[in-house]
Amino acid sequence: MKRGAYGLFILHPSAFILGTAALLALACPTTIAQPYPSKPVRLVVPFTPGGSSDIVARLIGQKLTEFWGQQFVIDNRPGAGGAVGAEAVARAAPDGYTIIFANPGPALHNAVLRKKPSYRLDDFAPIAYVGYTPNLIVANPKALFNNLKELVAYAIGNPGKINWASPGMGSNPHIALEMLKAATGIDVVHVPYKGAAQALTDMAAGQVDAQYASIASSEPFIKTGRLKVLGVSGGKRQAVIPYVTTFTEQGLPGADSTLWFGFLTTAKTPRTRIAKLNGGVNRALQMPDMRGRLENLGVEIEGGTPEKFSAFIRSEAERLKPLVEAGALQIE
Repeated sequence: MKRGAYGLFILHPSAFILGTAALLALACPTTIAQPYPSKPVRLVVPFTPGGSSDIVARLIGQKLTEFWGQQFVIDNRPGAGGAVGAEAVARAAPDGYTIIFANPGPALHNAVLRKKPSYRLDDFAPIAYVGYTPNLIVANPKALFNNLKELVAYAIGNPGKINWASPGMGSNPHIALEMLKAATGIDVVHVPYKGAAQALTDMAAGQVDAQYASIASSEPFIKTGRLKVLGVSGGKRQAVIPYVTTFTEQGLPGADSTLWFGFLTTAKTPRTRIAKLNGGVNRALQMPDMRGRLENLGVEIEGGTPEKFSAFIRSEAERLKPLVEAGALQIE
């Protein structure tokens, strides 16, 4: 600044540029991009603690916290087969600070199988496909059947006598049950719970007879003899339970199903933030300690781009169409 000919102070031109920039920054603070994430991220798990989704979400969420120094806070939101948690994410601000670790129940079934869904597939933006795990059919140790053939024979001879648990209407185990019923013609009583952990506990106590479950959630019960395994889905036996034969080996290929996992967020979230989350998840999946832990839980790791996960979900929706159109699958 200098004094002019008439005693006025004259600002150097650069001062005008700096002053204008400061005013614009005050008026539009979002013009200065903040690094992402710059605050904790809410990681919704739409089921109760202790189930397979909760276990895997916590493992990966911890890695993301370590990568970026921001907490990925687990928010268990159980209810309606995962619909309660999924709806919360569908309605969240599209800023990448609310994400969901979903399996087929909340990510697909509740959107396409309910008569009046509270959200649509298009309400979400896929982030990354984590992988899949085979389903087990487990039973109370005192049940009068020890494999799938015996279970089907007993159910046909005693219609309505087997109480079959699931983590909720529209959950992956519930849909797997409906596919089993369609493939075999058995008549069992569906008993929906609000999560896998309580269903497994009640089965071990003899209050229900059988259910579909993942290796991750049922492993502690199997190891201690509180549950017995009747069969495993997928194309191969599992290393952690090599003595258990597959559904196909037992002559029930039509009842085969798997449980897949992945991360999604609210639709219209900026692509840059989705890309960063995708990179973080893929990085975590390639770490030796993570791969070892997931493989011990029976998870076949996938990874890949958001586009890969989106295409996979759409293909799964197409796979359900014949059953929906035939009236075999529909949730009230």
